[in-house]
Amino acid sequence: MKKLLLYLFLITAGLISTVQVSAQKEIAPGVIKLQKGEIDTFTPYSLFGGKPVIEAMKALPAAKLPFDAEDVQIKITDRGCLIEVPLEDNEQIYGFGLQFETFGQRGLRKRPIVNDNPLNGLGYTHAPQTFYVSTKGYGILVNTARYTTFLCGSNQKTEHSRQQRIEERKHIATTTEDLYKNRSNGNKIFIDVPGAKGIEVFVITGPEVLDVVKRYNLLSGGGCLPPMWGLGFKYRVKGDATQDSVMRFADYFRNNNIPCDVLGLEPGWQTATYSCSYIWSKDRFPQHKEMLTRLQEKGYKVNLWEHAYVHPSSPIRKALEPYSGDFLVWNGLVPDFIKPEAHKIFTDYHRTLIDEGISGFKLDECDNSNISFASATWCFPDLAQFPSGIDGEQMHQVFGSLYVNAMDSIYRAKNTRAYQDYRSSGLFMSSRSAVLYSDTYDPKEYIQALCNSAFGGLLWCPEVREAHSAEDFFHRLQTVILSPQAMVNAWYLQYAPWLQFDRGKNERGEFLPEAKQYEEYARTLINLRMELIPYLYAAFHTYQQEGTPPFRPLLMDFPKDERLRTISDQYMIGDGLMAAPLYENKKARKVYFPEGTWYNFNTNEKYEGNREYEITTELNQLPLYVRQGTLLPLAEPVPYVDAQTVFNLNCKVYGTPTATCQLFEDDGISYDFQKGQFNQVTLNAAKGKVKLTRTKGCKIKRYQLKGYEFIN
Repeated sequence: MKKLLLYLFLITAGLISTVQVSAQKEIAPGVIKLQKGEIDTFTPYSLFGGKPVIEAMKALPAAKLPFDAEDVQIKITDRGCLIEVPLEDNEQIYGFGLQFETFGQRGLRKRPIVNDNPLNGLGYTHAPQTFYVSTKGYGILVNTARYTTFLCGSNQKTEHSRQQRIEERKHIATTTEDLYKNRSNGNKIFIDVPGAKGIEVFVITGPEVLDVVKRYNLLSGGGCLPPMWGLGFKYRVKGDATQDSVMRFADYFRNNNIPCDVLGLEPGWQTATYSCSYIWSKDRFPQHKEMLTRLQEKGYKVNLWEHAYVHPSSPIRKALEPYSGDFLVWNGLVPDFIKPEAHKIFTDYHRTLIDEGISGFKLDECDNSNISFASATWCFPDLAQFPSGIDGEQMHQVFGSLYVNAMDSIYRAKNTRAYQDYRSSGLFMSSRSAVLYSDTYDPKEYIQALCNSAFGGLLWCPEVREAHSAEDFFHRLQTVILSPQAMVNAWYLQYAPWLQFDRGKNERGEFLPEAKQYEEYARTLINLRMELIPYLYAAFHTYQQEGTPPFRPLLMDFPKDERLRTISDQYMIGDGLMAAPLYENKKARKVYFPEGTWYNFNTNEKYEGNREYEITTELNQLPLYVRQGTLLPLAEPVPYVDAQTVFNLNCKVYGTPTATCQLFEDDGISYDFQKGQFNQVTLNAAKGKVKLTRTKGCKIKRYQLKGYEFIN
């Protein structure tokens, strides 16, 4: 009664615009939805959610929040919605999507807004998410496509203790750094959603950070399981490549015994690119169907670059006009993929490309032109309107997700798994088989982005092209080998970058004196990626079934180790491997090992946990460490993966006489595994031997045991 009287007073005074009391409902095991006011028609959950994996969510441990759900306050004012979430003194938070420059977000102001250029740690990024997780074992997800600001415990009016006030009076700031440093002393997170007349807030329980993330991924439909070939090696050729130059690259990899599964074609395959025609250029590719057939015979998949802005010459331009936004981009229509008509026109046309043999697409520029530059105006404005009724602001936040969903739907209808590249994503996208990328080029930020992406069910591929030294190039290559997609994007290089790092000299065909040696290094590293495919495929299957990110920051696996709260340049791959990439012109770096015993993947050297070591990694090695108790299945490298590939496994057992490893065995390309068409393969180490057993779900045999080694 008191709350009702208070609301009546506030609305009479004009301080709030509604008296609706927030509703509370458990929408899935461990997920509480708080709702208040008039909810937007289009939200991330209404567009992309709604398929939680209930049984897997039930299997997660129950957890109690560190506060009552009703302590999350939602206020509706003339400005919009304001959400207040409690924050404890020793609490750290992570997330907000694919973030660069920052890891722990406490004390910061974050604006997770889609932008083609991450900027100053503000939150602008290719894949923004209004979602964070806490070391106290819960997550807060604001289900909105509106631009939202999070004040993560900073600049708040709080009641300090007497001792704190005394200390503050003693201290006089004399430097800019001292004045502006992050004090992060607030006891609440304030979330500002301008323009919203109502809001939904999902409170996701743990009890640990990893449990929160798993629950979020399962709420999103589970993780993705890429096609097996997608975990091999991808190479993107020069943007103005021709049919002959593509075939030369195809022969180069095969003739030099360098594995390669996918060749990616950049803009030049089309008659028009900015905007796109989606028509093969007869000048550069006079017999593209014959080329695709020849590439398929050599074991290649082909990926095509495009974006969604439709050129006047495109065959689908006229049909799309009634179902596109009221602003053009590079004179191209912007399809409203929310409208079924636009979705159908766009996908029906692309189905013809896929039927010709295209395995996936690189979906570029589906984010936003850089909102920090006055001259960067290539994208549609926030004030744009679309036939579905969504405005430009909200469309920016969901456009990349709508785009990849449209393209993915074609492959799903064909019962075929794709593994696509895209430059923008958002909430509830973990089940989509696609990897984010960026045109930024800072190697340390790339590694940190790998860690940050895991909090929100995103996959991230660092960029490799030119470099300023051998160390710079091979450290970058090592990092992508240890990422969700091993790709070299040589879109402006005439020859493979390991033959010449310098862009100008590469274009002129001036190879490095060490070109042959560096080619051997590249071959070695790419072969190591091929060795890891069975292990990676199993980690992705766990992701699909249980929501565990295959690549994730160390703090998820070792939540009690507070030192890991600040380590964002090391990460886990599956349950048994830890990567610590190098990003400076040095062959050595300091590596911190969590509890337990660890082994150097290259040398078998042993390291004790809770300690830091200086470790040297050669350019042709991987900065990779194996957890004691791991049975690691390493495959003999193959030049590419197809439906007939059988992996010969040589297993290594680290530090224990007994260990097990579960592998997932299916056709590697279809969704038939969802119908039970798979085998569960168990590798079991005991009494000095390793044995392989399998269930009888299908006739396919992907793995055979060739040898094993026990490492003490």
